[in-house]
Amino acid sequence: MTRLQVLMIGMLVATLWVLPFDVWSMGSRVPTVGMQAEDFRLADLAGKEQSLSQYRGKIVLLNFWATWCKPCTTEMPAMQTAYDKLRDKGFVVLAVNELEDDVRVREHIKQYGHTFPVLMDHDNKVANQFGVFGLPVSVFIDQEGRVQEYIKGGLLTEQKIDETIARIQKQAPIKAAALR
Repeated sequence: MTRLQVLMIGMLVATLWVLPFDVWSMGSRVPTVGMQAEDFRLADLAGKEQSLSQYRGKIVLLNFWATWCKPCTTEMPAMQTAYDKLRDKGFVVLAVNELEDDVRVREHIKQYGHTFPVLMDHDNKVANQFGVFGLPVSVFIDQEGRVQEYIKGGLLTEQKIDETIARIQKQAPIKAAALR
């Protein structure tokens, strides 16, 4: 075999080995602040399909979680408190459960008395869409559907949620930059 043939075979093997990981990788597209959040559709625990776009005009806390994730379940009471306090003022929590069974998630939600919408991401597609790698991840989305904050692994508190919502509410609409 010539050096060129060995090199080409090596490149082919490397490509075939890396390609599946790239296609199935998690966390490949972390949204940046200010960008439009990509729409999605997921079923809630009642089987009703919900989309991110149906909440346009509201501030959305999109939270990715699992029942086995202790930090996830620790921050949920703060999310519930904020939801109870602000849901009539244009705020919604969408708790996106990753890869778990509906029965287990329904039992957990009932046990802890959470009333915010819980969406089921059975194939991890939406988590991948939002660059989720590790839990919890929280994404605050403004009334126009733009990402305003992306929090990976940080524990949400009532204070953090209140401060973030207040900051989003005070922001002036983003204007297009003028060309010189």
